[in-house]
Amino acid sequence: MFGLFKKKTELEKLQDSYKELLEKAHKISHSNRTLADKMAAEAEEIAKKIDLLRKDG
Repeated sequence: MFGLFKKKTELEKLQDSYKELLEKAHKISHSNRTLADKMAAEAEEIAKKIDLLRKDG
């Protein structure tokens, strides 16, 4: 109940973005492979940022 108004950390925001991009890339991959590859590359960049945050914190 008290976690209801808790703000998301930078790590949680990045994890959400990563998950969303991968899901979108998977859905689009059936019709537009080039766009899906770009989205997957963006997701990988976010994954690198997540790794850096985990190592620092």
